[in-house]
Amino acid sequence: MDFGLVLQTDPPASQVVGLMRRAERNGFRYGWTFDSAVLWQEPFVIYSQILEHTTKLHVGPMVTNPGTRTWEVTASTFATLNDMFGNRTVCGIGRGDSAMRVAGRRPNTLARLGEAIDVIRDLAEGREALVDGNPIRIPWIKDGKLPVWMAAYGPKALALAGQKADGFILQLADPFLTEWMVKAVRQAAVDAGRDPSAITVCVAAPAYVSDDVAHARDQCRWFGGMVGNHVADLVAKYGEHSSMVPEELTAYIKDRQGYDYSHHGRADNPDTAFVPDEIVDRFCLLGPAGAHIDKLRHLKSLGVDQFALYNMHDNREGTIDAYGAEVIPALRREHP
Repeated sequence: MDFGLVLQTDPPASQVVGLMRRAERNGFRYGWTFDSAVLWQEPFVIYSQILEHTTKLHVGPMVTNPGTRTWEVTASTFATLNDMFGNRTVCGIGRGDSAMRVAGRRPNTLARLGEAIDVIRDLAEGREALVDGNPIRIPWIKDGKLPVWMAAYGPKALALAGQKADGFILQLADPFLTEWMVKAVRQAAVDAGRDPSAITVCVAAPAYVSDDVAHARDQCRWFGGMVGNHVADLVAKYGEHSSMVPEELTAYIKDRQGYDYSHHGRADNPDTAFVPDEIVDRFCLLGPAGAHIDKLRHLKSLGVDQFALYNMHDNREGTIDAYGAEVIPALRREHP
């Protein structure tokens, strides 16, 4: 099982780089960041520094989107980093929640997202692709490799991930929902004539290693608010009680009053009072290291290839070190 660290690119960037270096020393193989140009610093600039100061860590956004940058710019940026540091990037991509809405735009359609996945991958790997109807190829790319992993929750997005993406990013760690969504992605891959086992499954969620579960829970409650923002979109699209979306995913947002993106992904987010303890426990990894190991074993049995740890709380260094000392070695021994 692989492990990733997920950070926001808050200034100073040197601190982001330092935490990623710490993660690599502790056995993490991936370093992810949010990508929202108004809320945080530009991640691709910081990726260059992370790659320069690590040796094996793969980096990428969790997630970028097809609307913030033109597709040839996104492809060229990834390809430049790969040319400099040896194909150590992954393009996590989605419709664009905070990045688009904070700028006053709507998230991208799934049709646009699907087209972008193909175009960005082709361009970044040196192949010709159509951009706004024009055939384009980036001539200096020789041996580029860019896996494109798609974030998804709803049935149509899950189907698109199975049809086109190299990896599937699920931003919650609930075993029931993980099993349901992984099956949906793999079935879509089969229906599209693809090998479902070739799609990497990445579960991303907050983790807090501590015996004080109540404190850990409060530090991670923001995640239920962030996920609730996506779930609200699903309810608006499919209805409150739809056979298309499990009740386990939609029931908890009935008391949701709104969402302020200025607190997006932060432990002090005031828009999380509606998130019950049960949801925090289901969606996150909390408690002593043994509890994390047990839940990760369960997720691994459901087909999860990577756990990406959201590290937005008051014990970032301690959680990275606890994973390096206890959690990662336990999973690596079982699944080298």
